[in-house]
Amino acid sequence: MGIRWGFLIIALLGMKFLWGWGSPMPSAAEVRHNWRASDGLLLDRNGLALHEMRVSLQGRRLSWTPLTEISPMALSILVAAEDHRFRTHGGVDLPALAAGFWQWVTGGGRRGGSTISMQLAGLLVNNLAGRPGGRTFRDKWQQMRAAWGLEQSWSKDEILEAYLNRVTFRGELEGIGTAARGLFSKGAAGLTRSEGVILAALLRAPNADGEEIAARGCRLAARIAPGLDCDTLHREVWEALDHGRWIAPVQADAPHLARRLLQRGVGETIATTLDAPLQRFVREVLAAQLAQLSEQNVRNGAVLVLANDGGDVLSYVGNAPQAESTSQVDGVQALRQAGSTLKPFLYGLVLEKQFLTAASLIEDAPLNLMTSGGLYVPRNYEEDFKGWVSVRTALASSLNVPAVKVLLLAGLEPMVRRLRQLGFSGITEGGDYYGPSLALGSADVSLWQLTNAYRTLANGGFYSSARWTMDEAVGPKKGVMGAEGAFIVGDILADPSARTVTFGLDTVLSLPFWSAVKTGTSKGMRDNWCIGFSRKWTVGVWVGNFDGEPMHDVSGISGAAPVWREVMGYLGGEGGEPAVPTGVVKQWTQFPGGEEGGREEWYVAGTQMEKVERVTHWEGRGRIVYPSSGVIMALDPDIPRHLERVMFRMQPERDDYRWRLDGVEVDAKDGWVPVSGSHRLELFNRQGERMDQTRFEVRGTHADTQTHRVHSSPR
Repeated sequence: MGIRWGFLIIALLGMKFLWGWGSPMPSAAEVRHNWRASDGLLLDRNGLALHEMRVSLQGRRLSWTPLTEISPMALSILVAAEDHRFRTHGGVDLPALAAGFWQWVTGGGRRGGSTISMQLAGLLVNNLAGRPGGRTFRDKWQQMRAAWGLEQSWSKDEILEAYLNRVTFRGELEGIGTAARGLFSKGAAGLTRSEGVILAALLRAPNADGEEIAARGCRLAARIAPGLDCDTLHREVWEALDHGRWIAPVQADAPHLARRLLQRGVGETIATTLDAPLQRFVREVLAAQLAQLSEQNVRNGAVLVLANDGGDVLSYVGNAPQAESTSQVDGVQALRQAGSTLKPFLYGLVLEKQFLTAASLIEDAPLNLMTSGGLYVPRNYEEDFKGWVSVRTALASSLNVPAVKVLLLAGLEPMVRRLRQLGFSGITEGGDYYGPSLALGSADVSLWQLTNAYRTLANGGFYSSARWTMDEAVGPKKGVMGAEGAFIVGDILADPSARTVTFGLDTVLSLPFWSAVKTGTSKGMRDNWCIGFSRKWTVGVWVGNFDGEPMHDVSGISGAAPVWREVMGYLGGEGGEPAVPTGVVKQWTQFPGGEEGGREEWYVAGTQMEKVERVTHWEGRGRIVYPSSGVIMALDPDIPRHLERVMFRMQPERDDYRWRLDGVEVDAKDGWVPVSGSHRLELFNRQGERMDQTRFEVRGTHADTQTHRVHSSPR
């Protein structure tokens, strides 16, 4: 076979017309279009690089490097070392091929005769690559034909560019851009003369040891780069090989979102909705705050920023950059206890249903509730009670006992339904499962869900899903809250005077522009939240520990709130105050009992009041003593149904008052025969005015009879 090969090469020296025998090859544009980097890239909404992340383990390839972005000095050295007649031959260097053959037949060893065009052909067509030193005559002939085919349809620059992007320099480092980053921590445009020599030395033996590479580099330098010092080159070779081939990403500002999005395909570039400068600012602010809280045992945090109109994710920080041990945990999606951050949705429900107004008075006083799990005794964060307060004060100052009372008034099941409508998909159990503690945030929620729910408040009660890529469609809007209730809740959360009972006047929650905000701290000091919105943006912040370890002395305004303030300040107050929806009116309201000072208050139209007085100011007015709201009774199967009774009690006792159970008037002088189910008990005076109401539940059945419940629509 060697003799036949020799005769063919001799024939080729005089048969240049064989260049027309080139094999069909893909175009340069097709090769470049089909290139897939091993790294995916996230771009921000303006096309700026946001995060680069490896997504394929099949070799390491960065983005395609144009010839114009390669150092001219390194480029000339690589061509001179590998194929010095590249610009003049037609794909096959016949003199080099003949010289190689002559060296072989005379016993001088084997000399490579493959040109850059032939090597590229071998890289583009799998069955032409062969094994080093193991190509047959047929392989060589097909490779030459492929090289001629390239030369017929490609320019020399296109061939050289594709070759330098497809050739492997070291280990898994494919392409000159990848090699420059992996070996020298720089781009291909910055390659020096000596680095070009090192890359040229690597081309012939990519995985040789350092001594062999340095020796080959010195021989190459003497021939094509005279003046290079061999000792210096030797040192640079070892520095390059000791680099470890780890390639630091150009940008790494959204690791958690990158892991979520860059799984669609190798080398994909995804345009996100994020704003790169904002993302970097948020990461810096969160890192600084966590460093400040480190002595209070706070290690982790997360921030989410949404545009109210459209739901674009503008910043997504799943954890602080310095949290190495938990760097894989995404705090935006992790489920944590909500604390007081669910209260706005509870109050929005009762305002919408017109059970209460923002001026209604609720007593913040010790409360003991019997539940299926035992006695439930809610307390305020400050471990004291404020007495009679308005709904505005109770919500803005985040008082716990009033919130529990409001939940009992609204009903557990309606509250659970409302939370599900707002996107809290983790709330899967019925109201009984959560009990009265739902008012204080016993349910598990994520920062993603919570921030978007507050965005619903900002959008007047209209819910839509958030989006994080520019190619996602903007989600349809769905009304899940009344615009009137959403507006009044937002106004309460934006009222610095109303929150003074708990937070004081001068706090980080007060901004120089309109903004509504709520903090929350979960049981055991494990989670601290601050969620709020302006006319255009909604910002959610969580700090705590992913392992559930409690924080030390972190309040609602010292943990997450400083981060929220910094981010909101960066965004600014564009848009001003929200528009007042139809159906909301303002009324001057006084409190004759002196509970609060007179003020202008917002009401759902038809519920406005000039003055608000608590029950004890109305002489002779009765209230329900038993059963109180939240009571759960159990039927005793050993007692015959006709003998089991529940006695309704009022204080003071009034003969002219009437009981109404589930919308139907009942005579309960001899007691009420309990019926399994949830019930609403109301007390009315002689004029038909409702004096008080409670909600309670009866569980169980009697073996000797079927129970029946009277149904009615809530008022």
